[in-house]
Amino acid sequence: MRFLPALALSTLMFAASHAAAVGSAQLVAVVDQNAAYVNGDAVRLSAPPRIIGGRTMLPLREVAQLLDQDIIGAPPQLQLGRLIIDTRKPAVALNGAPQPASVANVGNVLYISAKLLADGVQGNVSFSDDGRTLTLTALRGGGNPLAPQARFSTDKTVYAPGERVVYTEYAFDPDGADIVSRKWLGRQDAFFAPGTYTVTLQVTNARGLSSDAFSRTIRVEGPPMDTPLTYALKYAQPGDTFSDPNVLRYPALAPQSVTAGPTAPLLFSDSPEAPTQSGVLYQDSITGRARTLAYHINGLRRPARLYVLARNTESRPVELRSERLGETAPTRIEGLLGQVTLLEYFANSGTTQIVLQPGETAAAYASPTLNPGSGVNVMQDLNVSGRVELTFVMLEDGLAPTQQVVQQLPYLAPDGRHQRGTFPDAVRTLRVNLTQFPARLVIGDGNIDPATLGTDVLTGTPQRLVGNYGVLYDLEVTGAAGTAVALSPRGGLYRGAMQITDGPLQQVIKLPRAGIISNPDQPALLWRTQSDRMDIDFVPASGSNLPISLVFYRSGAAGTFGSTLKKTYNP
Repeated sequence: MRFLPALALSTLMFAASHAAAVGSAQLVAVVDQNAAYVNGDAVRLSAPPRIIGGRTMLPLREVAQLLDQDIIGAPPQLQLGRLIIDTRKPAVALNGAPQPASVANVGNVLYISAKLLADGVQGNVSFSDDGRTLTLTALRGGGNPLAPQARFSTDKTVYAPGERVVYTEYAFDPDGADIVSRKWLGRQDAFFAPGTYTVTLQVTNARGLSSDAFSRTIRVEGPPMDTPLTYALKYAQPGDTFSDPNVLRYPALAPQSVTAGPTAPLLFSDSPEAPTQSGVLYQDSITGRARTLAYHINGLRRPARLYVLARNTESRPVELRSERLGETAPTRIEGLLGQVTLLEYFANSGTTQIVLQPGETAAAYASPTLNPGSGVNVMQDLNVSGRVELTFVMLEDGLAPTQQVVQQLPYLAPDGRHQRGTFPDAVRTLRVNLTQFPARLVIGDGNIDPATLGTDVLTGTPQRLVGNYGVLYDLEVTGAAGTAVALSPRGGLYRGAMQITDGPLQQVIKLPRAGIISNPDQPALLWRTQSDRMDIDFVPASGSNLPISLVFYRSGAAGTFGSTLKKTYNP
């Protein structure tokens, strides 16, 4: 029998259950050659058969795996069928009878006599006339009857480069237990280079038992159907990342800034970012609509809480309404702070209210208890019917957030590295008309998109809000039908969220869907647009880096995402 040259398929990739596998596993191998066949499929042995002491010997673990045989136990004693192997000596016994000179260590590989291995698994072995080619046939192992079974199929076995692969999974458990986890190896929605690929699935049930691996082979050949970029623009889901090395070369759009109605101030508290004692972090008065954003870490040596206290400075009752609130607390994971807050903020459109009597103080916001080193990020839209004083305070456990306590607290000096202050407009309204593709809109760079200016009213110091954290960008995009928009980070790590309105559809998108994005050449898909006009509500995520670019493409294929929701008001 002629053998092919060394093949690219590895033993581990093949050593998986195959669809409609026959009841016997048959290995054909040649002494001193790595190329072999199992049931007619080419495999590559990492350790070839050898002649040792006049016997034809096979690598024990690798061949057992290929023959679908279970090795029980751990060194120094292993069991394979009717064989007991002592890996220290090494030595082997068949049905309790020692079999001298039948095992050997070669490097780190344990070899066993091919004839003895066949006897141990109740199989048979035959040799070619020259004694160098062997055929070993064995009944496949029965496996664990309580283990789940991994199964899946693909819609085809041969694909063009860039063609979408449709997977259908039908794993099951023999007793109907839930399949609680799935582990894929080699799975891709599309393969872009010609070649042969193996995709493997292993599942685990609610009892903690795992299936054998189950594999299928896919061949990719012929003219390309899509590139990675055109495929992503057609099929990627919102939040998925894809590769585009040309992002920073696309022309920058020049948005039109417009005044869309009465302004509402932003009260921003992030300095000192990690207060080391109880005290006032920031304070100012508001009337009407305003947004607050606080980002602090408990730098005290004891548990503490962050409060935003509202004091009625009018001589009449004042109604304070919270129209929208997003919060992350407590957490030590900095990148979570902004993203979770935004997801909560966009999801929370219910109004709650309290009435403050003249001179009365109440908490507009109170964080959960923060252990030392744990942080909080909160963004809140308020609407008050009169003038109230808002005070951001960090209080150690045991101190009540009363006006009497606040009056005795020190005003904590800024740390010189972060911002705090009042900024006159919490909304930046931009209009963009798309006429060229691809193109990008830069946000938060301080140049094309200038930083918001304000004042720290506690010190009178002018402030420049680098990154415009807490500012809501109300972006209206026209000429958007049939386009795809993605977010590309430019300043480093980014993890946030956006709200999209596309005709009757409104959807909040988590960016990215998992993990972080940090590479400008690896943008995350935001949306594929159906309407000529698309509205994007974007707030730079605390704990993430600015600037970012919104990249607009012709999508090549339109998709519909999201659900019909009510458009909500942002101050």
